[in-house]
Amino acid sequence: MDLAEFTTWSKRIADWSADYLRSLRDRPVRPRTAPGEVIAALPISPPEDAEPMARIFADFERIVPDAMTHWQHPRFFAYFPANAAPASMLAEQLANTMAAQCMLWQTSPAATEMETRMIDWMRQAVELPEGWRGVIQDSASSATLSAVMTMRERALEWRGIRSGLAGEAAPRIYASAQTHSSVDKACWVAGIGQDNLVKIPTRADHGMDPDALRAAIAADRAAGHRPAGIVICVGGTSIGACDPVAEIVAMAEKEGLYTHIDAAWAGSAMICKELREVWSGAEHADSIVFNPHKWLGAQFDCSIQFLKNPADQLKSLTLRPDYLETPGFDEVVNYSEWTVPLGRRFRALKLWFLIRAYGLDGLRQRIRNHIAWSRDAEAAIAALPGFRIVTEGRFSLFTFRFEPAGEDADAATAALLERINADGRTYLTQTRHEGQYVIRFQVGQFDCTREDVMTAVEVIGELAEEV
Repeated sequence: MDLAEFTTWSKRIADWSADYLRSLRDRPVRPRTAPGEVIAALPISPPEDAEPMARIFADFERIVPDAMTHWQHPRFFAYFPANAAPASMLAEQLANTMAAQCMLWQTSPAATEMETRMIDWMRQAVELPEGWRGVIQDSASSATLSAVMTMRERALEWRGIRSGLAGEAAPRIYASAQTHSSVDKACWVAGIGQDNLVKIPTRADHGMDPDALRAAIAADRAAGHRPAGIVICVGGTSIGACDPVAEIVAMAEKEGLYTHIDAAWAGSAMICKELREVWSGAEHADSIVFNPHKWLGAQFDCSIQFLKNPADQLKSLTLRPDYLETPGFDEVVNYSEWTVPLGRRFRALKLWFLIRAYGLDGLRQRIRNHIAWSRDAEAAIAALPGFRIVTEGRFSLFTFRFEPAGEDADAATAALLERINADGRTYLTQTRHEGQYVIRFQVGQFDCTREDVMTAVEVIGELAEEV
């Protein structure tokens, strides 16, 4: 493809993209595609000869869009959002065109220095103290893995990166049952193991019980284990649970334990001052992660890990062979030394475009709208016959259950969810809470409106009558 053809097809794809976004409300949120349909439409063997772009693009239009779940659909209320504001999309197109490998300052000076500035912009937006620094990771899973690796190495006085864990007392990590499964996986990958991830009971508000945490740490010390760190949950995936941050970080300081706050979803809401009570004390933690690609509008992937003092994480993860040196610039920041992957994308550009295009006030207003509309939806569902709110709204997430008289409520709720998602007008997902099958409803898609939210409620009521 020469640059003239590239220009033609860039314009064609830009037009297709605008039409796609314009038509999302007319599409089912989740595709009506059976397993195996897409792979059956793809040739078994690769072509030996080049094919014209017109044919490739026609096949794309024929095969792909109708077999995708449309995460940018304004009636996507499942999981958590993976938002991509149009300004963020444009920045991503530019980053894709430059196609830089941003592993070192010298391979990407603008990307590196813009990342430093965007981290500080976001630090100011959530009002963490001056001096906090950070790095843009691909996802919260990577940030949590980095934090768990740091917990491990601090506890082992950095012997683990030299000689491994053999012969060492097992490091112990503490988290509540509401913590995301990425914490479990981080303990697997870090060699700590599932048995050394201690799940602490929760209180009536579903946050970690500090007294139970204190007892678990004391019991582990007495048993010869090595307490290493605590993962604190702010806005858990299942029901939005929040741990008592201030109590836990105060305890951790006394115990000499490293703390990591997982605020992957709810962290975006911390740009709203009135919502920050849920992470009061966060400034005393060691590490915090939140995902602008969830609720703030930055196209996936874009996860910010704030660090009060990066030194421990750098000591745990930095590896600088001769071929990655930057001669003459010993003091530059190389963000690949802050993370597990060496290769890095130019993620800061979309934050720069996003924040400037909407302003912090514009982004705050979206979050406030989503929370208000979620409350409206919760009240409307509570008023429907046979429905019960199981967990009340936390930020913009609540859960409910369908309990028609004389029927098994788990089965009825599951049947309703299947019908909702087959219908296509909206998309919801499930979880289990205290042994009960419940439906999650979270509002957060960047371009949704109150009408979209209430349309979903109408669909739920309509389909419940059919069930």
